[in-house]
Amino acid sequence: MRQGFRGEIVSLTDDPSFYGDKAISHQKDGIIVVENGLVIARDSTEIITEKFPDLTIADYSGYLIMPGFVDSHIHYSQVDCIAAGGETLLGWLEKKVFPTEEKFSDKAYSEATADFFLKECLRSGTTSALVFATSYPQSVEALYNAALKADMRVIAGKVLMDLAPKSLADHTHGGLRESEALIQQWQGHGRLGYAVTPRFALTSSSEQLVGAGKILNEYPDILMQTHLAETEAECAAVKERFPTSRDYLEVYDNFGLLTKRSVFAHCLYLSNSGFERLAKAGAGIAFCPTSNLFLGSGLFDFAKANQHRITIGLGSDVGAGTSFSLLATMSEAYKVCRLQNYNLDPFHALYLATLAGARLLGIDRYVGSLEVGQEADFILVDPAATPLLARRTKDAPLSEKLFAIEIMGDDRAIAATYIKGKQAFRQAGTPHL
Repeated sequence: MRQGFRGEIVSLTDDPSFYGDKAISHQKDGIIVVENGLVIARDSTEIITEKFPDLTIADYSGYLIMPGFVDSHIHYSQVDCIAAGGETLLGWLEKKVFPTEEKFSDKAYSEATADFFLKECLRSGTTSALVFATSYPQSVEALYNAALKADMRVIAGKVLMDLAPKSLADHTHGGLRESEALIQQWQGHGRLGYAVTPRFALTSSSEQLVGAGKILNEYPDILMQTHLAETEAECAAVKERFPTSRDYLEVYDNFGLLTKRSVFAHCLYLSNSGFERLAKAGAGIAFCPTSNLFLGSGLFDFAKANQHRITIGLGSDVGAGTSFSLLATMSEAYKVCRLQNYNLDPFHALYLATLAGARLLGIDRYVGSLEVGQEADFILVDPAATPLLARRTKDAPLSEKLFAIEIMGDDRAIAATYIKGKQAFRQAGTPHL
C-alpha cells in the first residue's frame, strides 16, 4: 500500500559543520511517500500531490517529520540501575551494574526487560541502536527476539568479560564460541546485526582480546563495540596492566580491534595522537554526554574529534546515561560543548542523532536521512508538546525551533514513531494521529 505523510520534513544529507546549509534537506510543507516500508518519494506537497494525484495522505501539518534517532551506545541490561548514583565509573560498575546484570541469568527477566527496553526506545523516537547485552548469551537472544517482533534495526553483542566477578565472568574460549554461535544465528536476520563486544580492556584477558580480534577479522559484516578512555582512573589501570602500550587505544590496536568497523564509547582522555590514529583507522566514537556528566567522568573534546573528521554518533548510554531520549542527550551535548567554548549547531546535533549515528553503525544505506530508497523509519516531533515549547517555537524559523526542541525536549515531544511506515508508538492524548 502506498501512503503519504505530510508535515515539515527535516533531515541531513551530510555533516553540516563541513557542508553548511547544503547538508540540510528541508521541506516546510512536504510529503514523504512510503510503499512497502520504503521512502519512494519526498518533496513539497505541491509537487507530490501533482505527481501522485490519488495518494492517501496522513496530514500531520504542525509536526516536524524527522528520521528516527540512532542511539550509538546503550546498555539494555542497565535499565534497572538507571539513576543509581554516588559512584564514579569503576565503583559504579562493581556496586550497581554487575549485581543488576546478574539478573539476566533468568531468561524470563531478560525477555521482559528486552521488551520494556525497546518500547522505551520507541517512546523516545529511537528506531535503531547499537546495544550492549550481558555476558549471558540468552540476554542477547531475548533482545534479538524482541527486536524482530518490533521490526527494529538493532545491533548487539554478548559481552566478553572473562576477568569479571565470578557470577558474570565467561570462560575465555567459551565466551568466544558463544559469540560466534550468535553471529551465525542472528547476523543479517531481519534487521539485526552483531557487534563483538569486549566490555573494556580491564575485563578481558589478553587471550580473550586476541580471540575477539580474530572474530572481527573473520566476519566482515559485523561491528566491534567497547569503551575507551572514559575516566582517568580507568586509563591508569589499563596503563598498569599493559605497560608496554603507549596508551589505551594502542591496547585495542594490538589485539586487532582498531578498525573501520570499531565503535569506541566515550574517548574523554585521548591524546592528539589517539584522535589521529582513530581517524586513520576509520573507527568512530559514541559521544555520551549524560553518562559522562552523571558519573563525573569528564568532558568529551568534541571539537578536536570533529576536526579530525572522525565519525561521531550520539549515545544515551543508559544506565549511566540518565535518559533514553536523544533529544535530552542533545541538550547535554550542547552544554558539554559550551563548557569548552564550542557551539554545537542544532542541525549538527540532529546529524549526530540520525545520519552520523547510521554511518557509525554502517547502516546509512538503510536509514538516517529519509532519502528516497531508505527504509521509512521516522518520527513526528511536536514543537508544542509543552506550553513552554509551544510559546518558544511559535512562528520561529527552523533553526530556532529545532534548537528549542533539542534543549527543552524529551520523550514528550515525540508524538509518534514509525517503523517502515507503520506506527509503532503514539503519544497518549496526541490528536489526529
